[in-house]
Amino acid sequence: MPHGALAQMSPASLPVLPLEYNEASFPPPDLWSDEPPMESSIHVAQMMLLILCLERRWRDRHDFFVTGNLTIYFNPQQLKSVDFRGPDFFVVLGTVRKERRSWTVWHEGGKYPNVIVEILSSSTSKIDRGLKKKIYQDTFKTPEYFLFDPETLSLEGFHLVGLSYVSISPGQHGWLWCGQLGLFFGVQGGRLRMFEPDGTLVLTSLEAEDREHARADAEAKRAKAEAKRAKAEAKRAKAEAKRADAAALRADHLAARLRALGIDPDSR
Repeated sequence: MPHGALAQMSPASLPVLPLEYNEASFPPPDLWSDEPPMESSIHVAQMMLLILCLERRWRDRHDFFVTGNLTIYFNPQQLKSVDFRGPDFFVVLGTVRKERRSWTVWHEGGKYPNVIVEILSSSTSKIDRGLKKKIYQDTFKTPEYFLFDPETLSLEGFHLVGLSYVSISPGQHGWLWCGQLGLFFGVQGGRLRMFEPDGTLVLTSLEAEDREHARADAEAKRAKAEAKRAKAEAKRAKAEAKRADAAALRADHLAARLRALGIDPDSR
């Protein structure tokens, strides 16, 4: 058909697409996420805290994807209207680090999350412990799954052993080891945080900047105090030198008077 001819055709003469051709069977490569808002500002803050910490820790890496409350589409027939879930926080390893509208499994080489964290609430706890856990175990086969309750500050973790999830035993401080990330999950300051193997807290960029500023301020204060001490020491040394000069001058005057009296001040 010549270029532009399709635009000149009447609606009645346009080619009719087969009935099986529709959006459900041929979805676009980058579907929009379709997740409801999170339960509360606490849930949002917790999700963002985990994302920002991992993004800073792996700021030089480009082989992962981390996000939260984003739809994962995973229907075997590539239907977007069924088989989708939106974990509160998840990490996919061995992929390209880039922005996405959703995680569409059939456009991501069949990859599923390596780590999932669900932030519990009274309305989601049952499904997070039941249906979602079963999907993450049986369909996603996500190696590690964690549950955190921001109200009670309880933390649970599971790792996939064979075909089933097995509880992760807490270590020191009640932290749970996440082998996929090479980090501990633990509760500090009322929030779920990440910790390095040596126990160092994983920081967000803002926290790191604040800590650096605090160190710089402390160093500036120490330098100022040291300068003040040095100045005081110099003042004391100057005063001591002045006292020594005055004592030497008095000794010279005394020696002069003694000589005037015919007495040798240097004689014993």
